[in-house]
Amino acid sequence: MHNYLDFEKPVADLEGQIIELKKIETGEDAVDVREEVERLEKRSRDALEDLYKKLTPWQKTQVARHPDRPHCLDYIAQLITDFVPLAGDRYYAEDHAVIAGFGRFDGQSVAVIGQEKGSDTQTRLKHNFGMARPEGYRKAVRIMDLAERFAIPVLTLVDTAGAYPGIGAEERGQAEAIARSIEACLNLEVPLVSLVIGEGGSGGAMALAAANRVLMMEHAIYNVIAPEAGASILYRDATRARDVAQAMKMTAQDLMGFGIIDAIVQEPLGGAHRGRQVAVDAAAEHIRAALSELGRLSGDELKRQRREKFLAIGRNL
Repeated sequence: MHNYLDFEKPVADLEGQIIELKKIETGEDAVDVREEVERLEKRSRDALEDLYKKLTPWQKTQVARHPDRPHCLDYIAQLITDFVPLAGDRYYAEDHAVIAGFGRFDGQSVAVIGQEKGSDTQTRLKHNFGMARPEGYRKAVRIMDLAERFAIPVLTLVDTAGAYPGIGAEERGQAEAIARSIEACLNLEVPLVSLVIGEGGSGGAMALAAANRVLMMEHAIYNVIAPEAGASILYRDATRARDVAQAMKMTAQDLMGFGIIDAIVQEPLGGAHRGRQVAVDAAAEHIRAALSELGRLSGDELKRQRREKFLAIGRNL
């Protein structure tokens, strides 16, 4: 059984009937229900396809936050071999919200930096729901510096509601740490590819996504502020998040139209959580193509291309 989202209730009802029929088919008084199961499976698939053809921005937000979506560590496990994680920012502490290290993608050495939300209560608390503190961004800068020193491309996996807004994080220079991370991204003289795998929230996401190529999963979101927070500020009513989500134009399709991202990675029907391996494989194809293209450019060209890309965004909007 899947964890169904609110708008997926018609599909949940149909798939529930399928499960019950299959129990009858395998019980002591087994009955041949194959035809009925096939009919319901077709109805279920058609209903799912119909729903996902016309997702609203708020529904896409729910899909992007689905607890069963593949997270940073899932992508690393499937895409990166010989991964060696590195810990600590050499200033204050280790931040488990940011996963960083070196490994191989298709046999090529890469630096990997990503935000990990966690998949259950214990790991979500450990990784602080993917919300990094200043030491997480300073660790990212340290890894980028190492990657540049050894001419190794950088891959970042973005999935955060935003940087952690706690008092301690602010006291230790959250805004400065994010700014330094963006600066490090823009100044890299090695290829930098970013993939938004779930939520790309505010400066917390931008700190890892000022890249030569910004890719987004089909049902991911990328925004300046979470819809609930925006609704609280604009309307003093968090329940109006649906309205804010619609107005912010934060879906992959909207952002592709604005030229803010470079490619959309197609997800399996029903979202990445319904076909995790298919989603990861599709992402791998886009990352492979981006690294191959960028690998032909010199350090100066990579740096200039990245800066021109982001300066052009403001002019084109």
